[in-house]
Amino acid sequence: MRGVLEPRRAGAAGAGMLRPMPRTAAPAPPAAARRNRRAPPPPSIVGAHHGATELEHVQIAGYNLEVEDADGFIGDRASQTAFRALLDEWRRRYREKGRPDPLGKRPSSALGKKVLDKAIAARKASPAADIVHGAIEEFAVELAQVIQRFMRQKSWKGVKRIVIGGGFPESDVGERAILQAAALCEAAELPVHLARLRHDVDDGGLIGWVHLAPPTITEHHDALLAVDLGGTNARCGIVSFRRHKAADFSRARVERRVKWRHADDDPSRTGLVAGLVRLLEEQIAWAQRHKLRLAPFVGIACPGLIRADGSIARGAQNLPGNWAADSFHLPTALRDALPVIDGHATQVLMHNDAVVQGLSEVPFMRDVKRWAVLTIGTGLGNASYVNRRVQDRAAD
Repeated sequence: MRGVLEPRRAGAAGAGMLRPMPRTAAPAPPAAARRNRRAPPPPSIVGAHHGATELEHVQIAGYNLEVEDADGFIGDRASQTAFRALLDEWRRRYREKGRPDPLGKRPSSALGKKVLDKAIAARKASPAADIVHGAIEEFAVELAQVIQRFMRQKSWKGVKRIVIGGGFPESDVGERAILQAAALCEAAELPVHLARLRHDVDDGGLIGWVHLAPPTITEHHDALLAVDLGGTNARCGIVSFRRHKAADFSRARVERRVKWRHADDDPSRTGLVAGLVRLLEEQIAWAQRHKLRLAPFVGIACPGLIRADGSIARGAQNLPGNWAADSFHLPTALRDALPVIDGHATQVLMHNDAVVQGLSEVPFMRDVKRWAVLTIGTGLGNASYVNRRVQDRAAD
């Protein structure tokens, strides 16, 4: 088990059309009633609710933690967006000395991971490597300080292990930054270890749903549909339970995954929802062709604080449009578009994306009482957990 951060290993690689059921139009309510009341969204699952915090094996102590100081939310300083801003600053300083930018004319936000990884991979020192290393060191300091501040919060008290997820750690640049942050945490004598997500990052935000789906879903079907929606990408996958391999879902895996970099298309909120529907329809058709018993269930992971009714209280500012609007309810929108899966009424649940990614680690965190996850992507996601039972690692 990866208790302490180790050098990265190569991760695994990860449509028929269903039509909405016809509806009978109801008489419109009076105009005053329409203005003054908002009909509550129908429950997605009987006996279950969105954003659940009490699960069978683990309690979600907190998520979407927002800690502020005089300069704003401290988590904003340890995101992939923040790293690119630091890189821009280092490049600006270099240009001010009258030298050409060794990373070219494109802004740092437009530079791919491979470009930055190549800059630090060269055996000989170079201006490009110096700039990237400078940004890495500064980012590592910010990340260590964020961890130190989070560890003072009530929901993070006693955390012994932090799993690092999100897209940033998948690059050599990201890995080096996190290794340096781990060293800084150790130097500061913080009683916590940093670990890397065991699954491929693109899979972790999907696999976590096996721990949130109702037991009837996992007992009577082979797999479920899951969506991981971030500020830049949307991932949609088929997650198989593989309970015959391991009853604790430690062998669950993503059978098929599709990824849409929606930020490149700059869709509206409506366009993004329509794109998610297309991804789900593609996966349903694939499951049908491969004779997979797909559960009539869709798990949606997205940024923000998720209310029990499936609305978003706050924290989804990196998504296009107003996702916290009273008039918008993503689970209902998806269920209306996909009312039936494999002949059964579709059930939809929604939770925070960092929570779901962290839950993919549940079978591998049983030797600690308290643990947490940080997802470094467009923003910085976070969640903390308390295991209901602690299992000795030697006996595992």
